[in-house]
Amino acid sequence: MDKRLERILPRVQKPARYTGGEYNQIIKDKTKVDIRLAFCFPDTYEIGMSNLGMSILYHTMNSLDYVWCERVYAPWGDMYEEMKKANIPLYALESGDALGEFDAIAFSIGYEMAFTTVLDMLDMGGIPLRSADRPNLLPIVMAGGTAATNAEPMTPFIDLFIVGEGEEVNNELLALLHEAKLCGWSKHDFLVRAAQIGGIYVPSLYDVEYNEDGTVKSYTAKDGAPERVTKRIMQDMDRAYWPEKQIVPSTEIVHDRANLEVFRGCIRGCRFCQAGFCYRPVRSKHADVLYEQAVQALEDSGSSEITMASLSTSDYKYLPELADKLLDYCQPRKINVSLPSLRADNFSRELMLKVQKVRKSGLTFAPEAGTQRLRDAINKNVTEEEILQTCATAFSGGWNSVKLYFMLGLPTETDEDVAAIADLAHKILHVWRETASNKKRGLSINLATAYFVPKPFTPFQWEAQITPEEYLRRVHLLQSELRSRSIDYRYHESDLSRLEAVMARGDRRLGPVIREAVRLGARLDGWDEYFRYDLWMQAFQSCGVDPAHYTTRGFGEDEILPWRTIDVGVSEKFLWREREKAYASETTPDCRTKCGGCGANRLSERGKCDE
Repeated sequence: MDKRLERILPRVQKPARYTGGEYNQIIKDKTKVDIRLAFCFPDTYEIGMSNLGMSILYHTMNSLDYVWCERVYAPWGDMYEEMKKANIPLYALESGDALGEFDAIAFSIGYEMAFTTVLDMLDMGGIPLRSADRPNLLPIVMAGGTAATNAEPMTPFIDLFIVGEGEEVNNELLALLHEAKLCGWSKHDFLVRAAQIGGIYVPSLYDVEYNEDGTVKSYTAKDGAPERVTKRIMQDMDRAYWPEKQIVPSTEIVHDRANLEVFRGCIRGCRFCQAGFCYRPVRSKHADVLYEQAVQALEDSGSSEITMASLSTSDYKYLPELADKLLDYCQPRKINVSLPSLRADNFSRELMLKVQKVRKSGLTFAPEAGTQRLRDAINKNVTEEEILQTCATAFSGGWNSVKLYFMLGLPTETDEDVAAIADLAHKILHVWRETASNKKRGLSINLATAYFVPKPFTPFQWEAQITPEEYLRRVHLLQSELRSRSIDYRYHESDLSRLEAVMARGDRRLGPVIREAVRLGARLDGWDEYFRYDLWMQAFQSCGVDPAHYTTRGFGEDEILPWRTIDVGVSEKFLWREREKAYASETTPDCRTKCGGCGANRLSERGKCDE
């Protein structure tokens, strides 16, 4: 360990974040590998080590003999300041080497508010921020993740983006980089070749023009790059790479438990949900495969809890079978089985009784809207009766706490819809009084509302975001309707959600704004402790960019959207059709009931989803 680190670590919170040395970390002889990759997560150790995608890809890339993939996380504020004072560059946990010693620097960006942290990490590693200022082949800077579905705001800084699921395409790309390094290719030659790999978006190979009103006029591909980059997916989840030995964190993390990825995609079509459309088509793992992976993970890690992770866990076709097998293994060993992402329309008493055999975990539902009309508009496909019946089932089984999530500012929302959120919470309180098996502890209803952000590749991608002032008016309206001490109401601040909308719907002209915000001190924007809206407003003003162009302005049907170069499989015609159905409060059945014709099945080799 660097002697400078030894001196500063006693002065920071949770020094174990920065030391590495965890059980199951991968150590290689750097003299015997040809490609060294710094796998960066633009958030803290606790968040990054909880990310299942990071874990899978870390082991996938390390399966290549000629590659050593190491982890890099963003330091918390105290460590950040100490590293600056001691002139310590950002380093990888496995080797302790600075970013500048790596051939490739890869970022997993799951959230738009991580953009500044990406630049901050490059700067801490001594890497020039702009791609144009890195003329040599190495280090190549790449990125992937959900936020890469609209890569445009970050295009001045990232050499290439991985679109979709990375297990296969990452290794194909590293094989090409290996060849490029050995043969002495130029950076441009490598990027031109990389653009021919499915799922690789190279922004420098696309010229963009703008209209006088600030909208995109055209994208023009060059040097043989495809007009649109189609995302990559894993075809057979049963055969998808799964790490046999996952890294055991050396300090407490956010999700400190073993994870099972039961399926990818979502059969639902909630019109506000980017992940629900971007992760299609649905592909499941068989229960036997999952059971083997679960036992392996638990025995190797010693975890006291395992969770089944997916967008909608209760939609997993083999859930009862898997739950039975897992509980037979977990119950005698006092291991808790957690089922997040449950839906009110398929939550059963039988399932509830199964998962509470070890201990009860929290009960969370997301109705998203207070009235049936608005739930139909957003295609939530859940009724008030189902919500109340689900709560009755839970309360009769001993639950005394429920979390409810809603959005404010959804398209077509009225004051009646807002007030109905409070009415629904009061009805749930009444249900508890009627059905609870244990009233001594009382009921806790944790109600939270978020400021709706229109996201790319959803039916609401064209919608305007309501103004912050209007959002706060609706918050206060809801507050005035709540009349019980059993209901604890919290709402998301408007500033962060407004900025998230700018970044989610932005184009390349936001690059200078992001860079200026970093220069002013922006980093870890997803944390309340560090988010500075005033810095961002200063950056927008300095760069002459109006954030309202991307937020409170609705996009036209014929407008070329900033993310036009990316194809996630779902057709734009389908999304627009879903938007029209929203305004008619018309629902679309889930994919299992009836195929909606979104187009994602064309990505499947079988031509079908959910098989």
